[in-house]
Parts: sequence; structure tokens; C-alpha cells
Amino acid sequence: MSAADIFAEGFKAQPYWWDAAEPETDLDPLPARADAVVIGSGYAGLNAATELARAGLDVVVIDGERIGEGGSTRSGGMVSSGQKLVVGGAIKGIDPELFNRMIGDSISSFDYLQNLIQGEGLDADLKITGRFFGAHAPSLLQPTWHNGRILAEKTGVTVHLYDRANQRHAIGSDYYHGGIVVDEYGGLHPGKYHQALRQRARASGAKLRSHAKAGPVQDADGGLKRVPTTRGDILARHVVSATNGYTRKDGHPDLARRVVPVKSYQIATEPLPADLIETLIPRARMISDTRRDVIYSRPSPDGTRILFGSRPGFFEREDRDAAPAIYERMTEIWPELKAYRISHAWSGFVAMTVDKVAHMGRRDNSDFAVGCNGNGVALMSYLGYQTAQKILGRQNRTTAFDREQFTAVPLYSGNPWFVPIVAAWYRLQDWYERR
Repeated sequence: MSAADIFAEGFKAQPYWWDAAEPETDLDPLPARADAVVIGSGYAGLNAATELARAGLDVVVIDGERIGEGGSTRSGGMVSSGQKLVVGGAIKGIDPELFNRMIGDSISSFDYLQNLIQGEGLDADLKITGRFFGAHAPSLLQPTWHNGRILAEKTGVTVHLYDRANQRHAIGSDYYHGGIVVDEYGGLHPGKYHQALRQRARASGAKLRSHAKAGPVQDADGGLKRVPTTRGDILARHVVSATNGYTRKDGHPDLARRVVPVKSYQIATEPLPADLIETLIPRARMISDTRRDVIYSRPSPDGTRILFGSRPGFFEREDRDAAPAIYERMTEIWPELKAYRISHAWSGFVAMTVDKVAHMGRRDNSDFAVGCNGNGVALMSYLGYQTAQKILGRQNRTTAFDREQFTAVPLYSGNPWFVPIVAAWYRLQDWYERR
């Protein structure tokens, strides 16, 4: 199938998730004053806003685009606890005591998300189906198994080891050289989850306003902060910055030196036969592998399609232009999918940090929670909640992600000029290992 033939009739260059729950526009006037302004309408921002509003504060959430336009509704929707810290290699260079606390908070984030969705009856299509981590080269199987054993020890999850001879019990592909399956891993529908969070925030009394791009937060009289926006200024006692992969130097100059936006691309197939999906991805597991140039895949929550994410190469492209390269990577793993077209292609920015972990704290005259590092559904929801608890003085203890040390990226001021170089180096190393 040629590149031009991979697009299904009615193809959309927008997130598949938006078919069920599209971002919102709210152009009602901004209040001149509020107790708290939340900048960014993603999972962190909306969870923070709800907690503050439920405590009786007058809260407004602002976003430079539509409410939910950014990374939260563009993600793969995969949900985990501490797995990313261990399997992703973030354990390196972190004090063991701090690492154990991070694992504890990561597990708490997983519990928080499940309790939130189930306890408040949110429509989010959350399912705990497990995740397969594939070794893309023979030399990486033993390290993957080793990480799996550490993961089980540190987090208490159930880990199954597979060699290449029996990996088809875990994934319907011969691409990998074995891997592991973690049972306590799942996925949700990012669009529906965000829509439910919007409804929850409004029901709690928070105001949500779109198309209000914020500038640098300034000190004002009486201990207040001035939040300048393209729709007017707001005076507030508290400001929460939850901009993550959309942190800009013209809005948050200090944070922007510490958070690198990396564009990740996804595609969705047209509807597939149910038996084919079960064959390719048994038990509707989440899929990822050991490549530095990350791939991730999953069935759609309704079980009708396969979604696949990656980068198309070294340089950024328009979503439709990137789709053929993403499609090629997908069909390398599952050649059976060459018989099917794609219905959606989209992208969004992931927030990367030097130490590969998220951060809470106070910079740019605001409390912040940023740095999902591709693991944000549960963790950023939880850190938004924790940021609100911190403002309200209700924390039993400081979270492990709330620390003064937040390393700036060398020679970086908000323009990620080095991402193509890093991407090329990652892909070269992946190629060499597989070769």
C-alpha cells in the first residue's frame, strides 16, 4: 500500500479521542479577581482547581487555546504507577531513599486515579489490562527481565517473563526477542476523562475560560499576584502553573528552561475485526518496548481499533505528513495491519526533564506541577491534587516530587533546538542494538 493509500475515507488530522469528547470553548469574561488562578486546563490543572474550589476558594482555570486542547487529550491514555521510573531508567542518579519515596508517590498516584474515577463515577473507560514491554534486541532481554524483577520488588506488581519462544502469549508478533508483562497497568479514554474532569471542576464551582494566553505572573499590592492574559488581567492570591509540555518562555521563563517539549505522534487504524485485535494484542494490553526512540500502542477502549504512537524521524512534521512513517513502524511489528488504513493522525507535546521525573514546587511566582516525561495520566492528576493540598495546608507530608532541585537544561532557554540531534542519536543506538 502506497503512502497515499493508507488514509481511510473521512480521515481526520486530529486526535481520535476528540470524536467522543472534543475540547471546549468558553469565552465568558474573565473575573478581575479570584482566590486562585490555574494556568493550564490539563489533568493537573483541573484536579488542582477542583480541590481548591471544593475548599471554598473562588477559582478560575485559564488556557491559551480551547479547554483541553493540549497534551492531556492527545496522550495515549496509558495508566501506571511506578513502572516508568524503573523500566524507563529514572532510577539512575537518584538517591535510593528519594527513589523509594518517588515509587511510593507513584503508587499513590495510581490509587488516586482509580479511586477518583470509581469513587466519583467518572466516565473515563478505565480498564486495568496489563502492559507488555518488548525487548527490541536479543541483548536487551536479560536487562528487561532484570528490570521486571526490580519492578516487582519495588512496587509489588505482578510481572511475567517471556522469551521469544513463548512471547505470542503476550503479543501477536515476532518482532521482539521476548519481554515482560506487568499486570497492574491499564488505559483509559483521555478525551472522556478530561471531559469528566471539566464537568467535575465546574460542579465544584470553578470557572473555566479558554483562549486566555497567560504572560509572566507579576507581584501586585497586598500580597496578590497579577496574571496578565490576552483577555485581560486577573488578580489572585494563589497561582498554579500546570502547563507541562506547553510551558513557554514568554509565560514561564524559569520553568521553560527546565521543561523540554517533545512532540509525540499517534495514529489510529480504521475499525478492525475483533478477532484480529485479540490476536495481535491479547487481553487488550498496553504495548511498549526498550527502544530509546519510544513506541507505544494499545487497542482503543471500545476494542475496535489499534492506536500507535512514536516519532516519524528526527524532525517535526505536520500530522498527516508524519502518518506514513508512524504507519511503517506499526506494520513492522504487525505486518497484518498493512491490509488496513488509518482514520486519524495527531500529535501532542510531552514534557521532558533532565532527571526524567516530574517536579512540583514554586517558580515564576506560582506553584507548579510539570514534567510528565510520557507518564502523565495518573501522576499529573495526582500532582495537581497535591499542589492544591499544599496551598490549602492539608498535606500530611511533602511529596517526593516536590523538591528544590530542578535542573535547568544546559544551553536551553525554551527553544528545543537539540531535539533532532538527540532523536537521531537515539535512533542510531536502537538500530545498532537490533542489528
